[in-house]
Amino acid sequence: MSDTPASDHYVTARDGLRLHVREHGARTAPGLPVVCLPGLARTTADFDVLAAALAGDPQRPRRVLALDYRGRGLSDHDPNPDNYTVAVELDDVMAVLTARAVARAVLVGTSRGGLIVMALAAARPGAIAGAVLNDIGPVIETPGLMRIKGYVGKLPQPRDYAEGAEVMRRQFGGQFPRLGDADWLAAARRTWREENGRLVVTYDPKLAHALAALDPEHPLPTLWPQFDALAAVPLMVIRGANSDILSAATVEAMQARRRETTTLVVPDQGHAPLLAEADTIAHIAAFVARCESAAARQLRDGL
Repeated sequence: MSDTPASDHYVTARDGLRLHVREHGARTAPGLPVVCLPGLARTTADFDVLAAALAGDPQRPRRVLALDYRGRGLSDHDPNPDNYTVAVELDDVMAVLTARAVARAVLVGTSRGGLIVMALAAARPGAIAGAVLNDIGPVIETPGLMRIKGYVGKLPQPRDYAEGAEVMRRQFGGQFPRLGDADWLAAARRTWREENGRLVVTYDPKLAHALAALDPEHPLPTLWPQFDALAAVPLMVIRGANSDILSAATVEAMQARRRETTTLVVPDQGHAPLLAEADTIAHIAAFVARCESAAARQLRDGL
């Protein structure tokens, strides 16, 4: 674990909204920074274990940042739910990178975060030294999207965290069959927070607006051009073995397009892998180290 405690920072978006950033490790840490982008209705808390491990790596400590998108976690809610889009969130991510003086980093994107990573590769390619796509790719499976549409903004309000844990178990137990009671309780604490004596979800319920147009009869277009924008940097793809968002066939197609792609399938997990197990963290840490070596070679070659 890192000797440097995590710290909270706030960055002002272009339109004035306040965005929350959670940082682990020292700003002067020698390792290549890592930036973590969560899923659609998720927060920085999803990366606490991974970030602490990477920041506290005894061989190569590094700075790790995680972002709450607008309307999530400790960031301001947007009064206009039309702004809960990948394009606006990409602009927010670029504002955070600039404000927190992150010139180049390895990006770890879970689900929605992976879409933003691909968009960033096209908009600001120099900012990416490597990319980890966690359970997301150029083809997004419609059944999984419809499942997510069915619960975002619609979760019940539990009386306490124990009841919230049961809600999470019922909702996600089929995809995460090995999680125990403590895991589901931790999941509940990442999904709800106490506010005025009651539990509320850690995101703006109006985020459901972003999914309103989803229709099983009209699948989303594929994102191969966006995926190809990552062609110049090392790539790691993580898939939950039980995922209904990223299929095994899509991972194979990604590997065929990028034969040097590092892949990891996480057993007994679905969408999205938690990135909190020692084995998964070790794989990510090794990939980040390879990205750092590749970036150093590029710098030497450029000189």
